[in-house]
Amino acid sequence: LRSHRICCAPPASFHQVAMASAVSVTRAPCLRGAVPARARRCRPRAIAEVPQPSQARQAMPPDRTTQSAKAVVGTMRPYGGADLESYGRAVFRGAVAAEYLQRYGVSPKVMSSPEWTGDEDLANNIASAMRDWAIDLGATSYAHWFQPMGAGGVRHGQAACVQTSMLSFAPDGTASWEFDADDLLTGETDGSSYPNGGMRATHTAGGYLAVDPISPPFVLGDVMFIPAAFIAYTGQALDEKTPLHRSCEALSREGSRLLSLMGVTATGLVANIGLEQEIFLVPRDAYYTRPDLQFVGRTLLGKAPARGQEMSDHYMAPLTSSTAALQCMQAIQEECFKLGIPLKTRHREVAPNQYEFAPLYGDCRVQTDQNLLVMQIIEETAAKCGLAALLHEKPFAGVNGSGKHDNWSFATNEGLQLLNPKQVLKMTGNEDLFPVVMAAVVRGVDMYGDLMRLAIASPGNDFRLGAMEAPPAVMSTYLGESLTEYLEKYAAGEEVGGYAPAKAELPFGVKSLHPMQIPAEDRNRTSPFPYGGNRFEFRAAGSSQNVSMINTVLNTMTAEGMKVIADRVEAGEEPRAVAQELLKKHMKCVFNGDGYDPTWPDKAVEQGIWRIDTGVDAIAELTSDKNIELFESMGVLSAEECEARKQVMLEHYTGLVEMEVLCLKDMILQHVLPACNASNSCDKETSERLASAANMLVEKALELEEAPDVQTAAKLAHALRFGSMEHVRTLCDETENSVKNELWTLATYKELLFLDSHTHLLKEMPTSDSEMSGTPYGTP
Repeated sequence: LRSHRICCAPPASFHQVAMASAVSVTRAPCLRGAVPARARRCRPRAIAEVPQPSQARQAMPPDRTTQSAKAVVGTMRPYGGADLESYGRAVFRGAVAAEYLQRYGVSPKVMSSPEWTGDEDLANNIASAMRDWAIDLGATSYAHWFQPMGAGGVRHGQAACVQTSMLSFAPDGTASWEFDADDLLTGETDGSSYPNGGMRATHTAGGYLAVDPISPPFVLGDVMFIPAAFIAYTGQALDEKTPLHRSCEALSREGSRLLSLMGVTATGLVANIGLEQEIFLVPRDAYYTRPDLQFVGRTLLGKAPARGQEMSDHYMAPLTSSTAALQCMQAIQEECFKLGIPLKTRHREVAPNQYEFAPLYGDCRVQTDQNLLVMQIIEETAAKCGLAALLHEKPFAGVNGSGKHDNWSFATNEGLQLLNPKQVLKMTGNEDLFPVVMAAVVRGVDMYGDLMRLAIASPGNDFRLGAMEAPPAVMSTYLGESLTEYLEKYAAGEEVGGYAPAKAELPFGVKSLHPMQIPAEDRNRTSPFPYGGNRFEFRAAGSSQNVSMINTVLNTMTAEGMKVIADRVEAGEEPRAVAQELLKKHMKCVFNGDGYDPTWPDKAVEQGIWRIDTGVDAIAELTSDKNIELFESMGVLSAEECEARKQVMLEHYTGLVEMEVLCLKDMILQHVLPACNASNSCDKETSERLASAANMLVEKALELEEAPDVQTAAKLAHALRFGSMEHVRTLCDETENSVKNELWTLATYKELLFLDSHTHLLKEMPTSDSEMSGTPYGTP
């Protein structure tokens, strides 16, 4: 079962990829040992055929060889669909978990609370159930799966793990399966070998892992992955997940307290998110000729093609069956469905070769884990389909970059969506509850816009913000005219009742098309943090990011706002009066206009709204007095953890830029300069300028290494990136423009960006290496 493939092993060359057309018929799953190794091939889609047990499964204990015969692999329908039985079979939760837990007398309800981790006997039974489930899916190993800091853009999957076999070996040479509570609950690793900002060292290296009971285990390949949190021997957070957990607890604690004071019973709050993931897909053979895409994820040089996105022809256009992109996206969805990741939508985005997936929303801790998995699956599946997936925020100059919209909301454990005014009013009858909640959020945006900007300061995001493709680096919020007017009247003391969002009727102007009901407010895609009727959408997030820090900030600033209100209510003030005062003071961060207006950033500064143009400057704000006070008072991060996290983020930025500088130098010396010298159209002066540029880049890289501190190095890196490197790029692009195509050894933008025009699928799928030989895939 575990050897089943969607797209088979990656070929040696993009031009040799074997793919079936979109109308290909049923094929049997690939099984190890079924055919000679070199002849092993399978078509790209699978019909619901159940494989016979492999030799590995036949060797399992008799009590588990027949269980889950219709498990996750081999039952998926073609073209990305899944039957109901196979969806989520590779994740240990719900009905899937219940089937195994009940064997050991464990009620499935215990998994809904993290308290089981404190009961060793119960944890042993749960571990046994997980072991049986994982083995039935073909797993032979387990791993605690955690998220080190400083992973974006460099670490595959942005996670870390040690894969440990579940086989136990006896002295007599026999083996048995073994996985108990000790294996499940905790782990240990070297904390000093991960980015840690000085919290760990070689002589104080202890790092410890604890199972995350909120995020369920999953099976991928032959490994059962157990989501885990990662802390130092001192208890300090070494990962992205632990502060997120702390912020969720703060939001739940302070939110429940405030609701109780307002007469609403809640056992707790949960922060929910839904993440829209944008990517680029490019031909893999072209990718292999680009050291910049391979090493740093973006093109450091490249002449703009004659065609870009100016006709808006790529956005939402039909996904063609004539190239690998559609089948790749179908395969990605199929893999995610097995893992219970509800990728609901797929479509083309604005730029050529740009695409997007979007899931349903859920608990921010689980959704963050799932998004990391989605990014990993995207990269791995693309490779199997002869493509390369680019997750960088700006892989190509001159066309849109990629983001990851973070749709954030919060609700009670009982299901009351606190940002949904209609539901709040209907379920509680409390006209003040929604404006009080909004006061806490608006206060947070106004006071902690610097932290919001910090949270999106991935190294690639500076290329996007304010570039007519993403909101500017001004942290305002859009509420819409109707809600803004309501809150202003509420703050002024007018009797406005509960907020009821209006609806408008939209006619089509013909009798055959029935008018439709739409929100009274239009959409504002230029705001970094617009309200959308039942959620806020943080539109400025970068596509490559782990969104833990983003949601840690949103949760923490809102929790503090709720605490401030609750403290004052407990002291005798009315919730309405407190909310009115906060709205009057902080509504200045609300901006319903055009965020792309070039005059807006300066006006925002005049109004006292946070504007931080560079990610480096935003990162420095993490250790300001007010921000340390926020995190410490909410129990999310200590001052030492804030300082360490700032250092990791600055080192991460500088390290990536240094790689870019050295990669650009190599590309000049190994590709651009030789092409120039071989071309009659390149003069001696151009060759000398290119050689001089390469030497200059070496000197700049040395300056970064010799900087006295991480803050100075990061500032130098930013200046280099948007100064000298841009000038060098212009020179290289001018050279490319003058060199004949046959002399240019780097894939061009024309070759990278237009799958539909320059690649095709085979009509028939080869099934052996002999059929594969000489088979073209790519440029006809």
